[in-house]
Amino acid sequence: MEIWIENILIYGLVFILCLVVVYVYLRKQKRESRVVEAKIEQAKKDGIHEPVSLHPVVDKSSCIKTGACIAACPEKDILGIRNGKATTINASQCIGHGACFHACPTQAITLCIGTEKRGVELPHVDQNFETNIPGIFIAGELGGMGLIKNAVEQGKQAVENLASLAKKSHQAEYDLLIVGAGPAGISASLTAKKHKINFLTVEQDTLGGTVFTFPRSKIVMTSAMDLPLFGKVRLYETSKAELLDLWYKALDKNSISIQENTKVETVNTENGHFKIHIKEGKNITAKTILLSIGRRGTPRKLNIPGEHLEKVAYRLLEPEDISGKEIMVVGGGDSAIEAALMLADQNRVTLSYRKDVFQRIKPKNSERIKEAMHKDRVIVKFNSNLVAIDKDYVTLSLGENSDERLKNDLVYIFAGGELPTQFLQKIGLEITKKYGEAILKHN
Repeated sequence: MEIWIENILIYGLVFILCLVVVYVYLRKQKRESRVVEAKIEQAKKDGIHEPVSLHPVVDKSSCIKTGACIAACPEKDILGIRNGKATTINASQCIGHGACFHACPTQAITLCIGTEKRGVELPHVDQNFETNIPGIFIAGELGGMGLIKNAVEQGKQAVENLASLAKKSHQAEYDLLIVGAGPAGISASLTAKKHKINFLTVEQDTLGGTVFTFPRSKIVMTSAMDLPLFGKVRLYETSKAELLDLWYKALDKNSISIQENTKVETVNTENGHFKIHIKEGKNITAKTILLSIGRRGTPRKLNIPGEHLEKVAYRLLEPEDISGKEIMVVGGGDSAIEAALMLADQNRVTLSYRKDVFQRIKPKNSERIKEAMHKDRVIVKFNSNLVAIDKDYVTLSLGENSDERLKNDLVYIFAGGELPTQFLQKIGLEITKKYGEAILKHN
């Protein structure tokens, strides 16, 4: 009898202990969910909850709340746990590196582009990266995959897919023309060299593509990648200079040269291959083409008086060489804010933004610009528009027929860029709007 009573007490205590554990767990989960829900509400108010590009979508039925996706993401508060399942918080700040995708043990995450409400224009490509025009392929940012590691992988895969086609008998000057020397173009060039393809790589600006336009001290987030003919590269936080140095080493090691400042104007089919017209007037012929250009295309201009002046620029390359100047920075995105903060070290900087609050910027940039504003390191003019640029002044419109004229030496405009739609349509490529379609998913 005593043993029976003792067993009841033991089982009772175990049951009570289990109830306490479950209660504490559920209470903790509820508390964590409330924190995430508050962050989501704040993200909605700040306009950063809705994704603008590549972003994770969680299959709630497969998610088991390991938190691996959150731990793997180098950005802040892109994902969180709500009601025991992963969910997006600041989706517009996702840079599409896919760390969450690879970290999820149950393959519950898919990387998608666009949403049901907001579409993103992308050229149509098949699983081999070939467009609707046979022989023309696309890899990297133009195809929706902008992160360095993913762009490198796409550049490699695209060339491996087109290798047999490129080397078929033809009368063209080259087997393959690679347009764009960013991460995808560099990877494609190395892969073409590996497969002994007769190729030429051209870049309308400078080696590095979009990476080259980053300010020198900007930190580029990336991860381990396999660079063809070079090997495994482990980079997690590195400066632009270090990354460009890597590209140069990989190309020099394999005796590959990039033809810079060479812009492709038109592409036409001729005798079973392509005839490419370069801006400088030269023609190139190639059996196949890989487009690895960026989505931004040409920088968006304001089309205001004085924008043609030499003191106006659309990218900041050497901020440490600029000092003692009166500078106007236009824009409210990460590029504009990062440029303003770097220039503020040695100059008097005014930042003009057309809205009343910064939207869709990284949390670190938000904190830094608020601190700079508080300390008067950067003068921010919200609800303003730059309407005129003179030799020594700029004019801001502050609304309601109110203008302000400021002394000025340099103007940096970060109004984004335009998808090179006209160029692509001139070639004949099919462009479609993606509404929440999967770009990267598990098989």
